[in-house]
Amino acid sequence: MSTTTTAFSIEPRPDGATPERIAQVLAAPKFGSVFTDHMARIDWDAEQGWHGGRVSAYAPLQVDPAMAVLHYGQEIFEGMKAYSHTDGSVWTFRPERNAARFARSARRLALPEVPETLFLEALSALVEVDRAWVPESADGEASLYLRPFMIATEVGLGVRPSSTAAFIVIASPAGAYFASGVKPVSIWLSEGYSRAAPGGTGAAKCGGNYGASLAPMAQGLEHGCDQVAFLDAVENRWVEELGGMNLFFVYRDGSIVTPELTGTILEGVTRSSLIELARERGHEVTERRYSIDEWRADAASGDLVEVFACGTAAVITPVGRLAWDGGELTLGDGEQAGEVAADLRQRLLDIQRGRVEDAHGWLHRLA
Repeated sequence: MSTTTTAFSIEPRPDGATPERIAQVLAAPKFGSVFTDHMARIDWDAEQGWHGGRVSAYAPLQVDPAMAVLHYGQEIFEGMKAYSHTDGSVWTFRPERNAARFARSARRLALPEVPETLFLEALSALVEVDRAWVPESADGEASLYLRPFMIATEVGLGVRPSSTAAFIVIASPAGAYFASGVKPVSIWLSEGYSRAAPGGTGAAKCGGNYGASLAPMAQGLEHGCDQVAFLDAVENRWVEELGGMNLFFVYRDGSIVTPELTGTILEGVTRSSLIELARERGHEVTERRYSIDEWRADAASGDLVEVFACGTAAVITPVGRLAWDGGELTLGDGEQAGEVAADLRQRLLDIQRGRVEDAHGWLHRLA
């Protein structure tokens, strides 16, 4: 029999994973490869608004071949983590920021906005049901990765905003994003492809942005690189971001530069948090345009001592090498994170894990 919360009925699946299977997955979680027993879903149409919320068995979706999302790309998503604290409670980090960004993405893709309260309730409803899937982690690496997303579900061809949509949340136990752990990665500089253009969808978290990054990512992999850095689409000069992470540049005098938000860069929740933590640590943090020529020159002079990327999945990842067609530069020893990146990463993880006081009020309890 189903039980009911405010917006989501709970329909436990009878054939859920055994405790032994869950323990096996949690012993060595891999990012985005195994999913929990359930998913949360709520549907929308213009007449009823959001309705029919439920947490039910994780299962394939019924997708009509003429569904709008398949033809016109009306799709958005978010990425978040749920953390187990020592008292058994489960928390997430600044989810109101994700909810606000999800709403901005929805507006840009002509999808219905999900109210913050509904967004948060979907997360809580799913985590409460699948609490057993949240990893216990002493080192701060394992977590339950949450993926809220929305798709346009109207059936029929025609270039127009869909009249129906579905908001869904799935979850996956996750370990370190990069198999190498917290070690410097190599970045390929994409000079022939752009991630986003002014007036486009760069500030929205939508699948099209990531799909467009895959060809240059494949190019980078051919050159032995882990990720791709993109320049602006107008002058092909200003550093913007990686395919899924924001960038920070640390100088010898302790100052930090990060590319400013121009509408073509995704406003990362981790990015804004690190800016605040770095300033509390005594760093002067400047958000401004940052050119590839400046990166090359300052690395060559030794003034630039660290570069790191950040995002929900990887938290902070140091950059040890930048390569491009005809050259490359290195930073650090290529084996360890720099002092600033390592310190900020630890500070952020300590807050998320409840190991230090949450003086900012960033944590939100899910279960």
